[in-house]
Amino acid sequence: MDEPLDPSGPDQSVPNPPEPGPPEPIQSEPGPPEPGPPEPGQAEPSQLAPGPPEPDRPPRRRRRTRLWQLGATLAAVAAGIVAIAATSGAGVQPGYSGPHAATEALVASMLHGIPQQADALGSPTAPLTLQYFGDLECPYCREFTVDALPTIIARWVRTGKLRIFYRSFETATRQPSVFVTQQVAALAAAAQNKMWNYLELFYHEQGREDSEYVTERYLRGLAKQVPGLNLARWSSERANPRLTAIVSADNRTARHVHLPGTPGLFFGPTGGGLTLYRPSSLSSPAGFDRLIEALLARLNQRAATAELS
Repeated sequence: MDEPLDPSGPDQSVPNPPEPGPPEPIQSEPGPPEPGPPEPGQAEPSQLAPGPPEPDRPPRRRRRTRLWQLGATLAAVAAGIVAIAATSGAGVQPGYSGPHAATEALVASMLHGIPQQADALGSPTAPLTLQYFGDLECPYCREFTVDALPTIIARWVRTGKLRIFYRSFETATRQPSVFVTQQVAALAAAAQNKMWNYLELFYHEQGREDSEYVTERYLRGLAKQVPGLNLARWSSERANPRLTAIVSADNRTARHVHLPGTPGLFFGPTGGGLTLYRPSSLSSPAGFDRLIEALLARLNQRAATAELS
């Protein structure tokens, strides 16, 4: 059985990414691709606004909404990967039942043919954007991702109406260093435009909370299930300090807009202001469908008004 990831990190360290005063402005649509893997697209913090209070949201334990400070942890994470204790035996982790062929096929079918670029899923010309702040160990993120998101992807992303960006915000993971390691593992797949395959597999095969199921064996097992992922390149990309800096920047943005927990779902027109949507249900796509339909109707009305003027 694998031992859990060591929360103290390795003895060696890497410098922290520079911490600017105010959160740096970042665009919701990525610019021209740079040499190497594309930079994930992110919205400027000032474009993210809290929405109206959410009715009937399931209660969360305080730990899930606690805002972790990553500065000291990032200094102890060598290139975003924590030290891993020696493994013994061949059993699976407590709370984790191992990879599932049916899940692998389901995820591959759901995402097949939809463009991915870095951390974005969907067409770059989509009129609407969703910024999804999540913690890969968060059970509420799993509820949204497994139950409601497949319908959203089929109805709105596949048809070119909505583009989704995934961003990291630590809420449910106990140890900040483990959080960085798992989020960086997903970002490493973004270099091959397969981050969403990795994310979906993680959420679908998420273990029992607090069972310390996230080990190196678990993370590599997910990577092996991603169709066409070059494992050697994925492993190498995990050592890219830029990915650790992205996780840190996402957390700063979430704190800057006072995001109370995960999932944090910001909807709005592409290139415009995004508003936090607090659904009454994370498992039903109905509320999301109504929201997207209303946003599209508003865009169409503005376009019609502009043509008349």
